[in-house]
Order: sequence, then structure tokens, then C-alpha cells
Amino acid sequence: MAFQAGKVSVATGLSRVLGLVREQVMAYFFGAGMATDAFVAAFRVPNLLRDLFAEGALSSAFIPVFKDTAVNAGRERAFYLANLTISSLLMIVGLVVAVGIIFSPQIIYVSAHGFTSDPEKFNLAVRLTRIMFVYLIMVSVSAVFMGILNSFGRFGIPALSPALFNLGMIITPVVLYQYFDIPIYTLAIGVIIGGIGQIVFQLPTLFQIGFRFNFVLNFADTALRRIGRLISPMIMGLSASRINIVINTLLASLLIEGAISYLNFAYRLMHFPLGVFGVALGTVTLPRVSDEVARNKLDKLAHTFHEAIGLSVFLIIPSAVYLAGFGDDLVRLIYERGAFDAEATRQTARALYFYAFGLIGFAGVRVAAPIFYALGDARRPMHYSILAVIVNIVLNFVFIPIWGFAGLAAATSAAGLTNLSLLTIKLRSRISGLDFRYLFFHIVRVLTGALAAWYITRATGLETFISPARLSGQIILIFLQIMMMGLLYLLFMMIFRVREVGRLLAMLKSRR
Repeated sequence: MAFQAGKVSVATGLSRVLGLVREQVMAYFFGAGMATDAFVAAFRVPNLLRDLFAEGALSSAFIPVFKDTAVNAGRERAFYLANLTISSLLMIVGLVVAVGIIFSPQIIYVSAHGFTSDPEKFNLAVRLTRIMFVYLIMVSVSAVFMGILNSFGRFGIPALSPALFNLGMIITPVVLYQYFDIPIYTLAIGVIIGGIGQIVFQLPTLFQIGFRFNFVLNFADTALRRIGRLISPMIMGLSASRINIVINTLLASLLIEGAISYLNFAYRLMHFPLGVFGVALGTVTLPRVSDEVARNKLDKLAHTFHEAIGLSVFLIIPSAVYLAGFGDDLVRLIYERGAFDAEATRQTARALYFYAFGLIGFAGVRVAAPIFYALGDARRPMHYSILAVIVNIVLNFVFIPIWGFAGLAAATSAAGLTNLSLLTIKLRSRISGLDFRYLFFHIVRVLTGALAAWYITRATGLETFISPARLSGQIILIFLQIMMMGLLYLLFMMIFRVREVGRLLAMLKSRR
């Protein structure tokens, strides 16, 4: 699992680096003002639907059924199911896109009501939404392609395909910025170009495993209906969690100018370790547990969960501590140039601090939820997701008076931790052999080591020897912070005898 997750992490890491470059391009050309707020609000709607119909519910429902079909009915029948899924998707999602384009003004009115006080900002958000709705079709097809390849043990190319999306959003503004009276449109065009790239990039590998797309419809197909039964509660669960995003956007639009952008920039930084580690482990876990269930090897599920959640805690907690402790330095290096000033850095770092607390929750859900999906239970994650939304909504109104817009990030983190706790507790009754005592002490040891490593690194006062006024100084400072904290963290993990360190060293030795 660590080896396969490592391949996904490398590919996802490249994609996330390009994602940060994309955010740098956005910050440089557009800053954190009216146009950026309009783009973020406009993209949030099709992006939310992408999570529901594509990379979230669809892939999680498709992989267990596709894997079971491939194991018990053969490859040709599995490919037929894939063609059925893509064909049905083109019709259903195409209809959603058409409706979304028509009702874009109403969507923005609800999701970013604060824009109504500025007609120019409101109309810009509507036009951008209509352009980017088309991306939903592309990313839905790409998600099925990813599911097919992951089920056949091909993780690298699917994990790398989002890099093409980021490239589209990087290159398009750089090349076309000067040709548009309203340059923010170049970002929307980049979304469409990037979506096409995601599909095309995966085609050669799909051809290698023998898949060819043929349009075919049969809504009565048993396997397709199994996917439908799984995806319905997943969509409801994900809809509930994505309501948080809509509510946060709505509330942020009523707060200080740039609040939506600050939260977005911080969220992207938080998503870097989440994507490199958390999403990678979740990507590998789903096909693995689906295979164990398909072959009736239920006794191995607890071992798989221990491996996945152990690695997740080992990698995510020190990442969260670094983001919370050195967020100002990181935001300054990544974003502070062009229209993105020192005040934007300070505000973005505030949001990042609170997002960091929920990082283990966001990553842990990626590991725990696939086990429920593989067992054919999509309702339990849905119920817990709805409870997490309720927690988020309540805490929004508790935290905003205390921390302002950053309270939205704090509420989101609390909801993520709540969701993970509920899923993990319920897993104990679904699979035998879970060792909660080990998990508790594992988290305590990792957290203690990460905090100690951060404290020593901070106490050395690296910034007093290296001036962060210049870009070269900022790069050196971040590099030394990561290296020192990382080495100290590994040292503490060896002292505490955390077994993931031994596994990591053994894997590196065997690969050498």
C-alpha cells in the first residue's frame, strides 16, 4: 500500500505544485479583489457538482462494482459496464449542465448573495459560471477513466491527469491576458482547456489495457443499477458536506472584501498535503478493499485500515503542525507578489492556521469512507456527513464573531474531525480486529513528536539569520524549516518507536 500510495503521492505532488503555480498566477494577475472573488464564487458551483457527480460519488460508487464485475464476470463485461456508465453520464450530466447554464443568475444569487449589491461583480460571476459549467462533463468522463485504471492497478497516470487541468489554467492567462478587456475570462477558458487535457492524457493507458469507448445505453443493467444504488446516498452525503462550501461562500461574501479569496488561497495550501498524502492513500485504499470484499477476504479489512490510517496520521499530522506554525512564511513565499500584498498574506495565513487543525479529519475520511463503500454501505457515511454539516453550520455562527472570516475555516475543520470520529467508531462494529488503543497512542506519539520538532525549529530563530525580504531568502528559509523540522520529527518517531518509520526505511532499502 505504501509503495502504490507513493506513486500516487509523487504524481499528485506534481499536480499540487502546478496547482500552487496556478494560484500564484491567479494571485499575481488578479490579486484578492472583485474579479478573483467573482471567479472563485463562479467556479465553486460547477466544482461542487464535480465533487458530487464525478470525482466524489461517481468514482467511489463505480470502483467497487467495476472491480467486482472484473473479478467475477471478466474483463469484457467490466468494460461493457464502463461504457454503460460513461454513456449514461453524458446524458445525465449534459442535462445538468444545460440547466446550470440557464439558471446561472439564480445560482449566483443564492450562493453569493452578497454580490447583489454590486451589479458588475454579480454579472461577471454569472458569465463565468456559464462558461465553466461545461467542465462538469469533461471531469465526469475523466473520473470514470480514473476508476477503470485504478481498478487495474494503474495509479500513476490517473493521479497525474489533474496536472493537465492546472497547466491549462496556468498557460491560458499568461498567453491570453493582454487580449481580453476583462482578463479574468482567461481563467475560465483555462478551466475548459484543462478539462480536455485530463481526458486526452489518460487515453493511451486505457488503450493499453484494452478499453475502447462505445456509446451504449441500458438503464436496466444490473451492475449499472448497483452503481445507482450506491451513488444516490453518496450524492446526498456529499451534497450535505458541499453545502458547507456554499454556506461559507455566502457568509464570506457578507464579510470583508477579499474574504472569499483569502479562504480560497488558504484552502489550496491546506490541500497540498491532503492531496499528496491523504487523497493518495484514499485512492489506493478503495480498489484494495473492494478487491478484498469481492474475494470475500473480510478478515483483511482491519489490517488494511490500520495500514492506511497509520500512514495517514504519520504523514498528515506533521504537515498540519507545519502549516499552523509556519503559515505566514509559506503564504508569503507562495503568493506575496504583484497584486497580492502583505495584508493579503496576513489574512490568508489566519485562515490557513484554522484549516490546519482539520487536516487529519479531512485525510482520515478519505481512508475510512472507502471501506463502507466497498461493503456496499453508502448510507452510513451519508448520515455522518449530514451531522458534520450541522456541526459546521452551528459553529459558523459561534466562531465568526470571535475570529471573523477565519471562523469559517475553524468550523470547517471541526466538522471534518467530527465526521472522521463518527466513521471510525462505527467501523468497529462493521469489521473485526480494529485496535483503538493502538490508534490513540499512535496519534499521541506522532502529535508529540511533530509539536516538539516544530518548537525546536521555531526556537532556533532561523529568520534572524536569513532575511525573508528577498525571494531567495524566503526559499532558503522555507527549505531549512522543512528540513530541520522533518529530520527532528523522524528522530522523535524513531525514539518513540513508531513502526511507520521502520516500514519506510525498510521500503527504501528494498527499493535501493
